Amino acid sequence: MRGAFLLPVLGCGFALTTGCAIGKSDTFTFTADLPPGFAYQAIAVYEPAKGETCTVPGGRDTEVSFNRKWRETYQPDSEILLYRTVSGCPLTVSRIKLEINSVYGKTRRDVGVDTAGIVIRDELEEQYKRTFNARGESIFHGQCQWLFRTRIVKLLDCKKTDALGELGRGRPFSAYTLDQLPGKTVKMKIKLVDEEDPYFTGKWVRFKNGYKRCMGKSFEDQHAFCYGNFNYFSSFLMPDGRVCSIYPGCTE
Repeated sequence: MRGAFLLPVLGCGFALTTGCAIGKSDTFTFTADLPPGFAYQAIAVYEPAKGETCTVPGGRDTEVSFNRKWRETYQPDSEILLYRTVSGCPLTVSRIKLEINSVYGKTRRDVGVDTAGIVIRDELEEQYKRTFNARGESIFHGQCQWLFRTRIVKLLDCKKTDALGELGRGRPFSAYTLDQLPGKTVKMKIKLVDEEDPYFTGKWVRFKNGYKRCMGKSFEDQHAFCYGNFNYFSSFLMPDGRVCSIYPGCTE
């Protein structure tokens, strides 16, 4: 990582000086409690600190990635610097871009991805600002569900929830002020919905043992909307090449 770190320590100011070291008060920990087989990627985004008029040429080195190669090496805990200096410009972390990933098949393309996020500001209205418990931990919640479509491609759909699992609006999300975070832990807790649903409505009919794909106008109809016909159904292809009549069991 290029660029010096910005330390809000008495005597260090906005520059690195002899004897100054990065301490726990200059970072916070992001972690995630995810379903088995899930992993997150995170990108910490930095902007000029409040009151600064400097800029970073081309925005170079203003983002720091975590778990970029999550398929190979995955670390659930990420220690995120609150302050950095890049090209002589003092920066503070302004948001964390999050990707939630999970593999559902054997090829490298068989992966579902959805997003979440954390916003960090100097000031926030109390109604938007999350709190921390006595252990210095703040938890925000969400749920993910697999949605399937023909040939069978899966898409991951993640939504914000409260601690009791009640759905909110949008993707999993949380917000904090900068002064809340030193030495603290922010955790994203995601649950997986047990049942998969069709990605498109009006193309599949649910039975007790799974979903059948509507016939549409004919077997060759790639759109295959039901159009009120719930008596005739079409076959479909699984990723492994099997021709199936019901999902997820393939055959009745």
